[in-house]
Amino acid sequence: MKLEFTKAFIKDYRKLPSSIKKTTDKNLALLLSNSTHPSLHVKKMNDPRNIWEGRVTDSYRFTFQIKGDTCLLRRIGTHDMLRNP
Repeated sequence: MKLEFTKAFIKDYRKLPSSIKKTTDKNLALLLSNSTHPSLHVKKMNDPRNIWEGRVTDSYRFTFQIKGDTCLLRRIGTHDMLRNP
């Protein structure tokens, strides 16, 4: 699987604290190697666009879509960000 990033994800990522960026990088590597790893808490969102949510920390989440062998990262931020995945 490979990663692609939306412009919104890149913009969100740049605003993150450096410690959260570091954890995000580790978790995205884990997503690529084992998307069902329990620490990611991956779950399907209630959204007709087939959007999934993963956990960075207790307060930070990322959203993504799977398209073939590509994981499209949509957004990243605090849990409140999930209102607009």
